[in-house]
Order: sequence, then C-alpha cells, then structure tokens
Amino acid sequence: MMFDVPKILDIIKTRNAKTVGFQFPEGLKRQGPALAKEVEEKSGALVIVSGDPCYGACDIDEGLLGIVDVLFHFGHSRMMDDERIVFMEYYHDVDVERAVINALPLLGRKVGVTTTVQHIHKLDEIARTLKNADREPIIANGDSRVVYPGQVLGCNFSAVPEGVDSILFVGTGNFHPVGMRLARKLPVVAADPFTGEARLVDVEKMMRQRYAVMAKAMDAKKWGIIVGMKPGQRRMELAKRIKGLAGDAVLISIREITPDRLQSFKVDAFVSTACPRIAIDDAGMFPAPVLTPIEFEMLKGKRKWEDMAFDEIKGD
Repeated sequence: MMFDVPKILDIIKTRNAKTVGFQFPEGLKRQGPALAKEVEEKSGALVIVSGDPCYGACDIDEGLLGIVDVLFHFGHSRMMDDERIVFMEYYHDVDVERAVINALPLLGRKVGVTTTVQHIHKLDEIARTLKNADREPIIANGDSRVVYPGQVLGCNFSAVPEGVDSILFVGTGNFHPVGMRLARKLPVVAADPFTGEARLVDVEKMMRQRYAVMAKAMDAKKWGIIVGMKPGQRRMELAKRIKGLAGDAVLISIREITPDRLQSFKVDAFVSTACPRIAIDDAGMFPAPVLTPIEFEMLKGKRKWEDMAFDEIKGD
C-alpha cells in the first residue's frame, strides 16, 4: 500500500498547517515514522504520530487532535464530520475473482454483496463475477455511519440488502461475517481474497459462548454500565436506559476498555455500550461477565431469547 503523499502535502499547504497529526490502525503503524519524516522534509510542518491503539474511524485520538492543525486518520473511511480530520482510506489491490468463484456453490440466487473499505473498489468486479455465474448481486446503501454502498463496519451492517437469499462478504477475519449472520439471520459466505478460500459462516460456537456468559450474569445484583469515551462509540442515552433497568448500577466511563481496568470495580457483571467487539473478543479475560445491551435486555426479560442479535451502532 502506498500513501498519497502529494495529497497530504497539498492539504498541509492549503491549510497552512504548521503542526500535523498522523493516526494509524495497528497494521499500518510501523510505517508511520518513515511517512512522518518524508512529510516533514517536504512540507516543513511538524508531524506527530499517535502511539495509542486505533481500531477504527470511531477511534479518533482526541488528545492529539487538540494540539494539531490537521489530523490525518489513515486506513478507514469517514465516520464523523470534523474539518480538522482528514480520513485517508487505503485499498488492497488483490484479485478477488478466485475467492468469489469458490463462494458460488455456497450462495443462493439473489446475493447481498458486502465488503470493507479496503476492497470497496472491487465491488463492480465482484458483481460482474456473480452475474457471469447467473447470480443476481444486490448492493445496498447503508446509514450515515457508512460511506459506500456495500460497505460494512464491525459495528454496522446497515448496507446488507433486504430480500436476498444469502450474503457474500469479501474480506478477511471472522467478526464482520459473524456479525452479519447474527444481525440478519441469513446464510453468510465469507470469501477471503488473499487465500481464495470461501466458507459458510457458522455462529453456533459463538452463540454457545455468549449464552454461557449470560448464564454467569443471571444472578448479578450489582452492575457496571460501561460508557465508551471514544467519539464514535459514545451511546450515553443507551447507557442511561440500561442503568434504569439494572437497578443497583454505576455508570463507568472508559476510553480503553481492558480486563485490568475493569478489575478495579467490584460489581457482579458489566454491560458495555461501547464497541460491540469488546464483550465478545476478550470474553474469557474479564473479571466479571460483560454483556452487550441486547444480551442484557434478554436477561431482564425485555427481549425474547430467540431474538438474540448482534449489537450494532447505527447512524441516521
């Protein structure tokens, strides 16, 4: 992946920026110092690289943003409107055809096509491959958190179309396809463009794990309601509503939610209103059960157990 240095330099010049911030996701962070050096030499601006973890467009380094003239956020598409932030997307120029062809036997006739921003420029190619195989690809628009048709986030699947037989996800990892499978109750086929492999997504193991976590929280009396302090994860109204249902509960604001930080709070269970991944990815490491808001509602009888769904952060 190549950074668009001319564009970065042009923005710095146009804005007459003297101090510039760079923020990278973990996979790109090691390239930060070299890019910072190049931009400093060519622009004369001072560049500060964020060293804090970054997991998405929701995860803006607000401390760094407060001391720079412009913050370049790399690797993600725009999520919030702030003229001080420039979102610099990046794309993988990988051949997707083999993975899509391998997915065909697992797909229905009408296929909802989804991917992440790294492969969004390949959507037309994916759709062509499906059409050539006598499938009907459907690409839909998402809500205000989503920039491109067909784009899914780890917390938002609003671009999954209605009226399809199955969903095709082109990308890597398990979180996006599992989330879609839980959110939409349709068969999801994950096609990895790097390996060419395609598989039908199975959520049974994760469902068993989540039900086990809920069972541990069944008799909880004292609750900690986590409010995420990252700008794209703050759901204060939801947190207040959950607190009202919990009874004996305390609201806890945390930016970086880790098992160690929750260790200090002597509660029986937590509910996370921050990133949906928090409750799931590190489930076995927390000092007490951590539920999603949907799981908490199920536990309190506000939602039927058969209505288990993935917690999404939705836009307008």
